[in-house]
Amino acid sequence: MASKGKLLIIDDEERLRKLLCRILQLEDYEVVEAANAKEGLRYMDNDAIDVVISDVKLPDLNGIELTKKIKEQHPETEVIVLTAYGTINDGVMAIKNGAFDYITKGDDNELIIPLVSKAMDKAVLQRRVLSLESKLNNKFGFERIIGNSPATLAAIKLAERVAVTDTTVLLLGETGTGKEVFAEAIHQASPRKLNPFVAVNCSAFTKELLESELFGHKAGAFTGAARDKRGLFEEANSGTILLDEIGELDHDLQAKLLRVLESQQFIKVGDTKTTKVNVRVLAATNRNLQDEVAKGNFRSDLFYRLSVFQITLPALRERKKDIGPLAKNFIQYFAGKVNKKVTGFTPDFLHQLEKYDWPGNVRELKNIIERAIILCDGHELDASLLPYEFEHHTKTSPANASFDLASVEKFHIQRILKHTEGNKAEAARLLNIGIATLYRKLNEYKLE
Repeated sequence: MASKGKLLIIDDEERLRKLLCRILQLEDYEVVEAANAKEGLRYMDNDAIDVVISDVKLPDLNGIELTKKIKEQHPETEVIVLTAYGTINDGVMAIKNGAFDYITKGDDNELIIPLVSKAMDKAVLQRRVLSLESKLNNKFGFERIIGNSPATLAAIKLAERVAVTDTTVLLLGETGTGKEVFAEAIHQASPRKLNPFVAVNCSAFTKELLESELFGHKAGAFTGAARDKRGLFEEANSGTILLDEIGELDHDLQAKLLRVLESQQFIKVGDTKTTKVNVRVLAATNRNLQDEVAKGNFRSDLFYRLSVFQITLPALRERKKDIGPLAKNFIQYFAGKVNKKVTGFTPDFLHQLEKYDWPGNVRELKNIIERAIILCDGHELDASLLPYEFEHHTKTSPANASFDLASVEKFHIQRILKHTEGNKAEAARLLNIGIATLYRKLNEYKLE
């Protein structure tokens, strides 16, 4: 039968120690023994102990102080203290130092079994929580961000510093630079990490629909509102909300958002009373909000409230040494997804990637790797698997080509529209922007 868990008994009275050891072994626990605190701590440094049962009177250290040391060094381990008759105060002090409970020596030994069982349940649960947190950190934390270029490391360092606070953060950078990935990592490294993370693209909804999505509505507030609806701010209560494409937010909604930032309260559509929340706000945009303020498109008071702490994410063309590691990561992911044994790429393939200017940034690299994996019949990706227009661009772009943001964005939109054969809804999905934003940019760049 599998062990129920691992116990450590620390007591200098060998007879009592052996008795407890035998009782608990009969309950299918794995038990180790130590005659003093030093020996017990050495056990714990070398093995994962779920529950410690320790005498309060040890030859080398008081059990109360030992409890404090154990909880500082091994917080997931539970401690049960054995006290002598008439020294209940010692047990109370041990609990204040983090002990799970205490039991008086001489009590019926059967009392120890249910007490150990409860302590073991708590210890196992805590280990599971720590394991889940570790997995979440690997999936959504800063470990997920790939790159060792100075620009990437600088952005990560700033994000790690602000993550542990409740400060509003404004993430800036071109489309596809990984702003949502950074936002998730900030949330995961914050004290709110066990609470919801909610992301919403502000450009994906009309003004009326976005207001309802963000703040919720009461039944009958408008046609089709058959029942009360919780908004995303309520869904994110005690957690974090990311407002992506914040530069697309309507002026009226900007005023309502400002109130949430200042007072953590708002009024639902069709309601008369305020709703209070406790939400950390992260915002992201690929637009220059200072220019939008100057044009009258964005409220200056909201801009200053959002930009308490700004992090600008570098474009991929500014960190080309990160392309190789990013490509390897995407190869591993997509090869597993389509069950292909693609393990890497040729030097020429990487050379072509590093020559390219990446108007779509990391998202574009991800799409190109996915396409190449689908087309690949061997174990390595080679340059023949790159799109024709990709190769054409890298070979023929003149040295004095215009790489200002507007030109790069226009070129990228043209390329995506060509890829989707003019399907604007699919192009908006690939670009990760709202359809309304795409039409605005088509008009702006005279592409219609």
